[in-house]
Amino acid sequence: MSAALRRASMRVLFALAFVFACGGLSAQAIDPLPFKDHAEETRFQHLTRELRCLVCQNENLADSNADLARDLRHQVFDLMRQGKSDAEIKQYLVDRYSDFVLYDPPVQGSTLLLWFGPLLILLAGAAVVVVTVRRRSRAQAPAANGTGANERSPNDEGDDW
Repeated sequence: MSAALRRASMRVLFALAFVFACGGLSAQAIDPLPFKDHAEETRFQHLTRELRCLVCQNENLADSNADLARDLRHQVFDLMRQGKSDAEIKQYLVDRYSDFVLYDPPVQGSTLLLWFGPLLILLAGAAVVVVTVRRRSRAQAPAANGTGANERSPNDEGDDW
């Protein structure tokens, strides 16, 4: 293969890569909505940031590119146009999708584990550490009192792991 042919094939490959990259960017675009004014747009953005994408689960509606998120953004927009308040819109979505649609679900019986579960796991981990440290200190206490502290077993290499 000649050098000129290699350069030409590399140019074609770079051109194809550029075309595919540009096509991928346009596929990620979110369709614009016809807001009346900046206040309505700000309200919409604030509201969609408080609602969870049900497909992605770790993104809000404003940031998600999922089809369901796009549909829910249009639903929120339509409810805003109908004159519903933010609380009414949230309640409508909670009635359809449960508290999971809210990024900050209310503290109630069904969400107690969600709110306090991480704290309980942290406290349980701290308790395990405290118990382990106390057991090790008790096990090493007789050795520190002079009973066999200088004696080593034949397989002891001096590592205290």
